Parts: sequence; structure tokens; C-alpha cells
Amino acid sequence: MGAFLPWVLSVLGGYLLGSIPFGLVVTRMAGLGDIRQIGSGNIGATNVLRTGRKDLALATLIGDAGKGGAAVLAAWFVTHDQTIACLAGGAAFLGHLFPVWLKFKGGKGFATFLGVLFAVDWRLGMTAGATWLIVAGIGRYSSLSALTAAALAPLFAFWPWHSGYPVIWLALFMAILVFVRHHQNITRLLKGDEPKIGAKKA
Repeated sequence: MGAFLPWVLSVLGGYLLGSIPFGLVVTRMAGLGDIRQIGSGNIGATNVLRTGRKDLALATLIGDAGKGGAAVLAAWFVTHDQTIACLAGGAAFLGHLFPVWLKFKGGKGFATFLGVLFAVDWRLGMTAGATWLIVAGIGRYSSLSALTAAALAPLFAFWPWHSGYPVIWLALFMAILVFVRHHQNITRLLKGDEPKIGAKKA
């Protein structure tokens, strides 16, 4: 049991850390009520931005990305094992998507996805982040930018550098879930109904 304890603690701790709903917390603290009743109902930074509060959206982005990175770094600090660190990051990502505190109804995960990538390999995080910025700058669709960055992340992890197989599998696992969580956005993108960045959704 002792040999498995770091694995169990890393996964459990990562999940609980990832479950912290920063978007819900910061909007309630700001007196804006329940972010789940605004815009798309999502707890992520993009929906928080629809309140018109860029500062709260930034705080949500930092919090959601930071918890993913913190889970990875904490597991690495304790174990110095890349596989365990990746498991902790994957657990944090799952915690954001399916938080126990919100009856397993969480966000879409891209900020946490990015935070995890930065922590497991800063080059991978930088490349995925740059991809998001480029696509967002051209198309102004947050969802399309997230989907593009997520799709390319496993390829970036494999080439031009090799981040390690645990990182490659982690990036692939998270990318699949990003697409699953964005299925409604994909439908709206295909129909031309997806709101652009900064637009207030009724």
C-alpha cells in the first residue's frame, strides 16, 4: 500500500484542487451572483468575460490555469516522477470538468488544460498558448482557438521535441475531453451561431 500512496494522494489531491470553481467564486465575491445563470452558464473565463468584468475573467483564467499547474508541480516536488505528475495534472483537469462541489457539472477545461501543459513541459504550454492566441486573433472564436490548440498539443508533445510518453498520453487524454466538452460549441461553429470573444450571450 505504501508504494501506491503517492499515486493515490497525487490523483486525489489533483482532483480536489481542480474542483475549485474559481469562476463561480470570483463572480459571487464580486456580487454578480451565480455565473451559471449568466451567458452560456459555464464557470470558465470566457463566460465570466460576458459579465463585462475583464478583471474577473482574468482572475478566473489565472485560477483555473494555476490549479492545474499547481497539481502537477506539487506531485513532481514530492515524487520526482513524471508519470505521477501527469496523473495529478489529469486528475486536476477532470476535477475542473466534473467538480464534486457542483454535482459534477464544471467547465470546459481549456485554461486548466493549458496550466497543466505549462507545468509538465513549458515548451508545450507556450506552443499551445501561442496557437490559441493566433487562432483567436484571426477568428475571434475562443472555442475554435481552444479546439485547435487542444488538437495540436499531442503532436507538439511528440514533435519537434519529445516531452515523454506520459506527457503525450496526458495531452491526448485532455484533448479528447476538450472536444467532448465543446460539442455544443462545435455544433454552433458549424451553424455559424457561435458568439465571438467578448460578445454577450443572451
